[in-house]
Amino acid sequence: MKKLYFTVVALLAMTLSQAQDITDAVRYSTDQLTGTARFRAMSGAFGALGGDLSAISINPAGSAIFLSSAATVTLSYNDRKNNTQYFNGSTINSSSDVYFDQAGAVLVFNSMKDENAWRKFSLGVNYSQNNSFDDSYLAQGSSSKSIDSYFLAYANGVPLNLLETIEGENVTDLYLYLGENEGFGTQQAFLGYQGFVLDPLADDPDNTSYSSSIAPGNFDQQYSYAATGLNGKFAFNFATKYQDFLHLGINLNAHFMNYDRATRLVERNSNSGSTTNEVIFANNLSTTGNGFSLQLGSIANVTDNIRVGLTYDSPTWYLITEQTTQRIETYSAEFDDRVFVDPNVVNAYPDYKLKTPGKLTGSLAFLFGDSGLISFDYSYKDFSNTEFRPANDLEFTFQNSLINDNLKAASTYRVGGEYRIKEWSLRGGYRFEESPYKDSFIMGDLNGYSAGVGYDFGAIKADLSYDNSSRTDNPQLYQVGLTNSAEINRDFSSVVLSLSFGI
Repeated sequence: MKKLYFTVVALLAMTLSQAQDITDAVRYSTDQLTGTARFRAMSGAFGALGGDLSAISINPAGSAIFLSSAATVTLSYNDRKNNTQYFNGSTINSSSDVYFDQAGAVLVFNSMKDENAWRKFSLGVNYSQNNSFDDSYLAQGSSSKSIDSYFLAYANGVPLNLLETIEGENVTDLYLYLGENEGFGTQQAFLGYQGFVLDPLADDPDNTSYSSSIAPGNFDQQYSYAATGLNGKFAFNFATKYQDFLHLGINLNAHFMNYDRATRLVERNSNSGSTTNEVIFANNLSTTGNGFSLQLGSIANVTDNIRVGLTYDSPTWYLITEQTTQRIETYSAEFDDRVFVDPNVVNAYPDYKLKTPGKLTGSLAFLFGDSGLISFDYSYKDFSNTEFRPANDLEFTFQNSLINDNLKAASTYRVGGEYRIKEWSLRGGYRFEESPYKDSFIMGDLNGYSAGVGYDFGAIKADLSYDNSSRTDNPQLYQVGLTNSAEINRDFSSVVLSLSFGI
């Protein structure tokens, strides 16, 4: 009951602080290659092809390509490997899991009259996991910069009397009060002061300047990052075929997301003059959200062997809720004393809105009768159009300015092919995704390849695929103060199985 009380009070209190930043904007605006095994085996190059449940999520006109009603379900086994370099330290983290990746069905209604120009229409629904947030890494090494820089960045300018408890007040009470009246930054200053990382320059309630109890030198640091969650989408589809030339479609998409992240920094030093020799700083974030978007698409049969496709994806409008918890623990070798500062408070932030950028996709496919095909997709997405709302909020204005200054338009290229031998189908593909950042040091380009095989049993089709992608990024440990970057070489691979059947 006590924890519930803290959560309610924090929800009313945290009106002056925001936890969102540019990394959240990129995370929730980015999609992975997901979907049916056939779709993934060809690296998602399906914008002009259709006839696949995951192709509907790329171009909604694709459901009108189906000859008859069908359904597909997909499972995927995913493996992640992060090779992390942090100064003189190197670590490798591996993880794997099984996902229910996709499920959907399409109903096809053919015209009963030959003279009707509208040959058919289709209704479909498809669930897809757009992005997995599961990730973990350990940055371990020796740095010349301490976590004290994080707390000093927030503390200088904050009066000392705000950081000291008064008679009858405990750590929880003051942490809540600061969130209500002063905001997130002052809470960080409070943790640093109560954890004996900071010392006031003057023993005066009006003091606003602080020094560190940690002396300069070298610092052994271990920063662990562990995240779970996903971004999913339900697409409700309608499409139609006009004569034998044009397919048109629309998707109404319902999005949902959940993201949980835990970070923990352990820093130790034996520097001469340090009265604090160990700092353990832990932060947890829990995010949930839902959103809406729509897609408009078309596929034209230029000839019997050539198709072109064009798709517009609207921005996605999210409503997001976030909660955080924090604690700090320090140790002094000089006094042989360990200090724990755990407010035991869940900071429930006010809901906010996020608009992710729209996207344009152009597609071209060459069909070689019943023997095979080659397909190419190009997508353009301007990440600098990502926006936190309300835009007139001072913190959001600042973050939106950072987004505009640091993010850019990014292109994605996908090519795939399929070759059929009787009931067998052999597939392969390649994709290249540009970094959304102007500075590719922050996040590099992505390269991926794929391959797969399918077999038509008649009533059931079975498809199996393998895809692999890699990229390098350099995330900062913190956005303020301790802004050291860890270089992470990411490798992601999946084995995917889909079963399709007529309905």
